[in-house]
Amino acid sequence: MFTPRDQLIALAGAGGGSGFGQRTTPPRAPVTPPRWELLLKNTELFFSRHWPRLTAPVERAFARFDLVPDLAEDLGSARWFRGFGTMLGLGAAAVLMWPSFAPLQAAPLTMLDDAAQDEFRVMGIRPLAFGADNGRRINATSAVIPLAAAPERPSIDLTATLGAGDSFPRMLQRAGLASTDIVRVLDLVGGQVKPGAIAEGTRFSIRLGARTSPAQPRPLEQLSFRPRFDLALDIRRSGGGLALASNAIAVDTSPQRIRGIVGASLYRSARAAGAPPSAVQDYLRTIDEHMAFEEIAPGDEFDLVYANRRAGTGEQQAGDLLYAGVVRAGKPVLQLLRWGNDGAFYSPQGMAEGAQETTGFLGAPVNGRITSGYGARRHPILGYVRMHAGIDFAAGWGAPIYAATDGRVSIAGWHGGHGNYVRLDHGGGIGTGYGHMSRIAVSAGMTVRRGQVIGYVGSTGLSTGPHLHYEMYRGGQTVNPMSMTSIVQRAAVDPAQLAAFRSKLAQITAIPANRSR
Repeated sequence: MFTPRDQLIALAGAGGGSGFGQRTTPPRAPVTPPRWELLLKNTELFFSRHWPRLTAPVERAFARFDLVPDLAEDLGSARWFRGFGTMLGLGAAAVLMWPSFAPLQAAPLTMLDDAAQDEFRVMGIRPLAFGADNGRRINATSAVIPLAAAPERPSIDLTATLGAGDSFPRMLQRAGLASTDIVRVLDLVGGQVKPGAIAEGTRFSIRLGARTSPAQPRPLEQLSFRPRFDLALDIRRSGGGLALASNAIAVDTSPQRIRGIVGASLYRSARAAGAPPSAVQDYLRTIDEHMAFEEIAPGDEFDLVYANRRAGTGEQQAGDLLYAGVVRAGKPVLQLLRWGNDGAFYSPQGMAEGAQETTGFLGAPVNGRITSGYGARRHPILGYVRMHAGIDFAAGWGAPIYAATDGRVSIAGWHGGHGNYVRLDHGGGIGTGYGHMSRIAVSAGMTVRRGQVIGYVGSTGLSTGPHLHYEMYRGGQTVNPMSMTSIVQRAAVDPAQLAAFRSKLAQITAIPANRSR
């Protein structure tokens, strides 16, 4: 029996080669679209041609009426009330057209029989994870050859980093080295550098070879790292044993000088000129101790010299700041040179006067406002009038407390009504005290610099809330901290030291600058 499809196929091939591929069914008569479709199409064509001409008068009419005035202008006028009414009308329309939040009726669940569930399971993709290509798992045939074990890679390359508080042997053990290889590596490295002196963050390139059995660790093939800036070590396996190759790296220690014009930001200008962040921060800190930033105007020049090490491989390592200066109209306004064993900065003017000057303007010990001044007052806890030997700063619990200027810690601990207390000796009979701390960050005998964190705001001792009690001493007696603005110490300088200072300053300022314009 022939189906209608078979009959069509037979008719298509009945005409021989001449009629192959040609249409054998009669063409259909053209279908006339309904009248409503023609009307809709003509309407669209009409509006597309005449829409700008029809809408232009309407737009001009609405442009003459201010339907949405600004309610922040002409309060109480007729225009304002018209706009207010428009706003109320639009709000009412929005409320009237508020949609309904009635729950939607969900479609009823369809119960699936076993056959339907099997059909859905066959169409799922989960069976593909089990190696099937339709919904049923295919068992292995004779074409599958079972392996006793998966083949291993002939070598593994990995990178390890010595973390904080970690040790060199533990890092090698975690990397997968055998105990015998670790011992040999420590012996080889110990001849060049102490393993405990390797800096944190040092990266190691490790290559492990093929092992003889799965129960044995992989042998070390190569270990390369850089324990120092000027030294690279390479350990390789040769002839069945490990051998060390030490490669010294040439390092240029010439200081780097950066000079440029101050723009809107001194920090950004110095960074744009190529100065590293550490050198810029030291420069700003040093300048701030001798000159207010407000005095440095755009158009002035910054001038800084810092120690720099440049390896032959291209890496650079910035060191301490050596010189900080400010230039205005081609003349130096401020010149500060690091001098002496303490690493402090000194100006040539002070050295030329035959004095070694250290001037530390007292900074605010905490970021807060003064709530109680120096003098007699009624104690908030004891209830009677007594001398308030300092000033109080209101600050949040745990806010950092800074040293007002350079000094040495003479007291750090519990101090009666002061609670946790720190006293600094600044020399010349001048001292400062900081009370009611929640936590102390220094210990007795330490030397601190101006702006260093020495503790944190608290409410220990006789205190009603978190604040800082700040005192100042002169000759062992308390004085009003607001009456003193600076501490000046002078020490005589011999002519030989003055000549050496001038020679060093001339040598530093003769370094060619990487000028930025």
